[in-house]
Amino acid sequence: MIVLDTTILASAEGLDGSGRREETLALLSLLPRDAILLPAQSLAEFAHLLHRKAKYDRARVGDVVTSWREIGLALPTSGEVIDGALHLMINHQFQTFDAIILAAAIEARAAVMLSEDMQHGFTSGGVTIVNPFVTPMHPALKRLVINR
Repeated sequence: MIVLDTTILASAEGLDGSGRREETLALLSLLPRDAILLPAQSLAEFAHLLHRKAKYDRARVGDVVTSWREIGLALPTSGEVIDGALHLMINHQFQTFDAIILAAAIEARAAVMLSEDMQHGFTSGGVTIVNPFVTPMHPALKRLVINR
């Protein structure tokens, strides 16, 4: 299973300003659709970015977030996820919202979490954080990519 961080959603939507939209969409097309997980925290942060940074009106925000929810299973922020996030914050100095996303990935037993701004290569609870734009491709991500 592959978890998408907010930064990946933002890149795919073209919000990060780096021109990585096409590269991000191409990578996502290589991932098995039934293996993509979207933490509620990622979706909430993404909605905030769409409205505040990209100036999308609320109806468009709803449409965009809903379309992303259709490509992956949404992961809830449960009490167990909060407990895991606190552990990551205290023991590994993760920022609060990043810790919630990673804890949701751990709770879902994902293998990889794609993120541009977290600790590339860090592994916790069986989940490896991978920046998909670092070359060469991290072996944990390479194992999950559909060969086309």
